[in-house]
Amino acid sequence: MSDFLVRLGENKAASAVVRGLGVPLPKALRRNTAPWTQALLQGKDVVFCAGTGAAAAAAVTRTLENAGAASHPVFPSDAPVDLRPHGLIFDATGLQDPDGLDEIYAFFHAHIRNLASGGRAIVLVRPPDTAADPVQRAARRAVEGLVRSMGRELGRKGATAQTVHVAEGAEDRLEAVLRFLLSASSAYVSGQVLHVATTVSSPAELIYDQPLAGKVALVTGSARGIGEATARALAREGATVIIMDRPAELAAAEAVAKSIGGSALGLDITNADAAAKIREHAEATHGGLDIVVHNAGVTRDKTLANMDEDRWNMVLDINLKALIRVNEALIDALRDGGRIVCLSSIGGIAGNVGQTNYAATKAGVIGYIEGLAPRLVDRGITVNAIAPGFIETQMTAKMPLATREVARRLCNLSQGGLPEDIAEAIVFLATPGASGLNGEVLRVCGGNFIGA
Repeated sequence: MSDFLVRLGENKAASAVVRGLGVPLPKALRRNTAPWTQALLQGKDVVFCAGTGAAAAAAVTRTLENAGAASHPVFPSDAPVDLRPHGLIFDATGLQDPDGLDEIYAFFHAHIRNLASGGRAIVLVRPPDTAADPVQRAARRAVEGLVRSMGRELGRKGATAQTVHVAEGAEDRLEAVLRFLLSASSAYVSGQVLHVATTVSSPAELIYDQPLAGKVALVTGSARGIGEATARALAREGATVIIMDRPAELAAAEAVAKSIGGSALGLDITNADAAAKIREHAEATHGGLDIVVHNAGVTRDKTLANMDEDRWNMVLDINLKALIRVNEALIDALRDGGRIVCLSSIGGIAGNVGQTNYAATKAGVIGYIEGLAPRLVDRGITVNAIAPGFIETQMTAKMPLATREVARRLCNLSQGGLPEDIAEAIVFLATPGASGLNGEVLRVCGGNFIGA
């Protein structure tokens, strides 16, 4: 399902007429379709400012150099540089009190007008919950509100803004995170907060060309939609992918598997022996398992008063109970340094009318990954979740037109996301470089106005 207003905005003549009528048009997003490369940001200008007492400047500079970007260091009070930068980064890891917010204001006030269409704004700061006192915590938390609001303002030009909490000693984990946030892979991520820590071991060397080479990934519910897009993106980055879906979808699963050099598994995730069959297939066919993506899920909407037990039980069984049961059984089979990514939803954060069953499962997924993540750190395994917003899929195409239009426009970027947006975020979390993120819920929602 395509977005008419986005397509209209790409037509110069038509868009000029529409804008003349005062109707804002969403900016078409530049999304990633190519394999990752070492020089991911080749030819991109990034303006970088280190605030007073900043501790991440060396890591940022190294990241930009490694990724091929042209770095332009400035002081907070400097005048705008004479270019249209792709990125603006402010290192506020030295922030001590609300007075320090003035430096952030001065930097973005001077440079944000020049940020290119589809650009990226990022602020690095220490986690508020590690602050020495309430005053310092207030300043750190203030950054989140500033950046979320900045993301609202930048959305009209297809640009985004994010906050990155950097724990002390985690500066060397920043590179993969900054690469993702500055790249086209994060096109539909806006106004979010990522937490980078040192709880999980990091590889001595990070490789960005085919970062998943030699890895075996399982994606449930991957014959179509978001699951298929995820499988293709993982394979693009070098992974061998097991396409798992219901037996009724086996033909479609086999077609996807054949096209990406993977294997297909026709299996209902709610079967009692599902985990055993997955493990047997992974070990017999591919020699093991490194990445598990729990994508399989359903909706059966009704208001709570009208929801029968069958609808309630089906959604709970597939979206949460089976996920937990299968995952717990697969943990021992997962190789050290593995990755687990579960699909949640902003519906589990904010709730939706008629989706008490669905929202309960998606909130449950968040609780599960938060509880599981600390258990696996000794094995170098990370556990994270993706919370999609409104994504253009076969499921959302069945929504009433008015509801669909409202859902599309209620975000910073004024448009729905695509399955590929979710896939790119999953690939990022599945890579060795994402070791700094564990127990995270990454919202891929365009900065949705609900569930913040």
